Amino acid sequence: MSHWQHFQENFLRDTTTGLSLDVSRMGFDPDFFDRMAPLCTKALDEMAALEAGAIANPDEGRMVGHYWLRAAALAPTPALQAEIERDIAASESFAAAVHAGTIAAPSGRPFSRLLIIGIGGSALGPQLTTAALIDEWQAPVRTHFFDNTDPEGFQRILAEIGPDLATTLTVVISKSGGTPETRNGMLAAEAAYAAAGLDMARQAVAVTGTAAGGISSKLEAYAIEHEWLKIFPMTDWVGGRTSVMSTVGLVPLALQGGDIRAFLAGAAAVDERTRSAPARQNMSLLLALAWHHAGGGQGAKDMVILPYKDRLALMSKYLQQLVMESLGKQHDRHGAIVNQGIAVYGNKGSTDQHAYVQQLRDGVNNFFATFIEVREASLTPQAEVDPGVTPGDYLQGFLRGTRSALYDNGRQSVTLSIPRVDAFHLGALIALYERAVGFYASLVDINAYHQPGVEAGKKAAAVFLALLGQVRAALSSQPQTAATVAATVAADPEDVWHCLNHLATNQPSIICTPGHSPATDTFALAPSTGLEGK
Repeated sequence: MSHWQHFQENFLRDTTTGLSLDVSRMGFDPDFFDRMAPLCTKALDEMAALEAGAIANPDEGRMVGHYWLRAAALAPTPALQAEIERDIAASESFAAAVHAGTIAAPSGRPFSRLLIIGIGGSALGPQLTTAALIDEWQAPVRTHFFDNTDPEGFQRILAEIGPDLATTLTVVISKSGGTPETRNGMLAAEAAYAAAGLDMARQAVAVTGTAAGGISSKLEAYAIEHEWLKIFPMTDWVGGRTSVMSTVGLVPLALQGGDIRAFLAGAAAVDERTRSAPARQNMSLLLALAWHHAGGGQGAKDMVILPYKDRLALMSKYLQQLVMESLGKQHDRHGAIVNQGIAVYGNKGSTDQHAYVQQLRDGVNNFFATFIEVREASLTPQAEVDPGVTPGDYLQGFLRGTRSALYDNGRQSVTLSIPRVDAFHLGALIALYERAVGFYASLVDINAYHQPGVEAGKKAAAVFLALLGQVRAALSSQPQTAATVAATVAADPEDVWHCLNHLATNQPSIICTPGHSPATDTFALAPSTGLEGK
């Protein structure tokens, strides 16, 4: 069979959304689709049940309804439909009031900047839409993020904002309101406002669980107590990694002047096109099948994401969370240990292909690549960099050249193409991957909608912080080793050493005297100068 014929048989184009998917470089064996047909039927049936309101997360006894966010009529009850429509309208009306100056800074001046505080999906979704869709020189506000609990990160962002803090609207996003990273960012921002003689409450918005929605949160209580400007509800049936089309993503996007209706419409169009079509005509299911084929249904190969567009530079990071948090599971749905998952990494082409394409082509063949093509190179005329050749021509050349170089050396790849980066097609791209993740989870019989490993990490962090307080209290002016302190607090000496090392590095009142190994390091409170507190 010629390459041309093989390409045509493995190229799927959807004229409704403008997306296309080329799997001609995946090397499917002849009977692969026949062999997978029963699992594909099951995946489609399970997706239909999910959209109808089936309990998809038995750990928490809740539905998973992010598909309803872009098609409210699909919600299983009129009340849920009304909630979705209300939240979309509220996001738009609040943003319109901010843009009109009806809602303004305490000085009466319009808000000029937006500070978004969140972690995980509560930051990644808004970060992706900001990078892909918003031109800061045209946007009504310039956007910044606190997306970690790094104090230096806080200071860098606050330094960028500078005196504009007086006209900065802060949006704090957390379903529970108890997520430590988000809480820390909120308190750091609050302290910065106070230091500038400002009351953050008069410039703050919460996106969080609410009592009206059945999941009252600490953030809701805090926002009510301090009389924040607005509280937008987060729904219990939307997980963080799929929340970008809820208030989590819509409020920031609307405030930045983005077209949230087009964003939702693009996702709805992909949902509609992938709801029942057979595998070879179903783009999301075909993508999931490519993943299954590449890794033998066991995630044996990594997924390398290569978007050839600056606006999509964060796509690999966004998909890293969506895919790895959804599919990285120890147990299948029957409790058997399966250790499933697909590792995801990547960055933009062609810049970063210089960093790792050498290994992709000639090194360990432990991956498959996903090229993301944006067909329209530029919305404005391009300069010629060679006679009759533009930078966009080079970008396409690098994509095609890298794809060929990998294929010629036995490396598998898929190529996903969109016409342009706008709200509709970004929504479509996100929905395509959300559904592919759901289909793949069904193919390998795991639950894509819980995250026990993440919860375990949070619990372990809480244990460390509790131990840190005990270790600090056990110190005295008498030098002690980690083992000595560990005996006092009944803890593991290594854990105690890490606590002591952290305290000595960050608190001048605690002194470390290094020994010849961690076992002989000693730690003590510094002698009092009598000047503390003066």
